[in-house]
Amino acid sequence: MSYNQELNVALLAVQRATLLTQKVFHNNAKGTLSKDDRSPVTIGDFGAQALIISALRHNFPNDEIVGEEEASSLRDNPSLADQIFTLVKQTKLEDASADNQLGGPIKDLDAMLAAIDAGSSSGGSKGRIWALDPVDGTKGFLRGGQYAVCLALIVDGDVKVGVLGCPNLPVDDAAPISADVGGEGKGVLFAAVQGEGATSRPLTKGALAAAKTIAMKEVDDITHATFCESVEAAHSSHGDQAEIAKRLGITKESVRMDSQAKYGSIARGAGDLYLRLPVRKDYEEKIWDHAAGDLIVREAGGEVTDAEGKRLDFSIGRTLKRNKGVVATPRGVHGQVLEAVKQVLGSKQ
Repeated sequence: MSYNQELNVALLAVQRATLLTQKVFHNNAKGTLSKDDRSPVTIGDFGAQALIISALRHNFPNDEIVGEEEASSLRDNPSLADQIFTLVKQTKLEDASADNQLGGPIKDLDAMLAAIDAGSSSGGSKGRIWALDPVDGTKGFLRGGQYAVCLALIVDGDVKVGVLGCPNLPVDDAAPISADVGGEGKGVLFAAVQGEGATSRPLTKGALAAAKTIAMKEVDDITHATFCESVEAAHSSHGDQAEIAKRLGITKESVRMDSQAKYGSIARGAGDLYLRLPVRKDYEEKIWDHAAGDLIVREAGGEVTDAEGKRLDFSIGRTLKRNKGVVATPRGVHGQVLEAVKQVLGSKQ
């Protein structure tokens, strides 16, 4: 089955949403609230979720959506809701036909709140379900670091389409990996369709730019590999990662960056290895934090499993209940890295 329409809509929807998130990114007042789990959410999260869900509902009205945010806090805070709607109204692609493909502007405040709330699917193993993280890496977004707008289509529990918009990563696929966000030539859109490979293209303000095929870099000598890891120690154990690097003979310092920008970076060969190591036994990863990146890395020639070597299972619901941790590497060295991960985590049992 072809997923060309789904891919095109997802690319344009993410590209349009990044126009809003970048406007917020460059504004000191990001309208931050705290959610029940104490994680931050910004006007960028709400606005991007509204724009993307509106586009999905216009094109695929029967599909379910698992979105990270919901609008109850905005209903309790009308001035913040108005501020977000002003941003949403102002955000459109410069190419009229591309913007019309997404359904054009959201008509009013109530429609915006309804769109945000439409991401309430519980997920599962049947049917077509979109997984959306409107601003992945919100803490990075707040501190002026890397973040990503992430969207994936899961069909009967299997990821079929994945798109990552990374406004602060360099367009140049050959640029060395860095957490730096300064300078020109930034903004890249990664994508993959199951069985069709992975691509990157520059983010634009209008129609889609031409895509280039990307591939993971083969690692002949593991000691020369570059690790990517989360900035936040609460998201992944930095101590365990350092011990794994030591066992593999890797002395190069890890590059720490927020969000699924790490998946995109290793998929195009800018980095080599991405580990997300469990920090708590009861923690369950959210499907929107991994679905798009998982497919993009695998379609670029990589392998993605959990810390026990099992494929990530997106068919359970809103979380990866059956998985602990993430290990993403080039195929040729996955077994070697996974063995080191098992040794380090096993020694803590």
